[in-house]
Amino acid sequence: MLVVDKNTFKTEVLESEGYVLVDFFGDGCEPCAALMPTVESLSEKYGEQLKFTKLNTTKARRLAISEKILGLPVIAIYKDGAKVEEVVKDDATEENIEAMIKKYL
Repeated sequence: MLVVDKNTFKTEVLESEGYVLVDFFGDGCEPCAALMPTVESLSEKYGEQLKFTKLNTTKARRLAISEKILGLPVIAIYKDGAKVEEVVKDDATEENIEAMIKKYL
């Protein structure tokens, strides 16, 4: 899984062709920490078909706000730089994330 920050997000996500999954998480976010192993296992399963990235919003607040990330955790899928779908907070379960990924493969 590729770790992106405010300096690499544009290149790795917004200027990327195809589908990119972004795991938006924050320091001290317990649900984010609990979800991380799930997202990493999905990245091993689908990493050949989809680029997996994660962004620490604690270190990139303005970027998170510009992407309309208002609560955590958020798992979003971008296509050719545009956000096409996301699962947020309580909806960010393994089943929902995997179902969202499968839609775009």
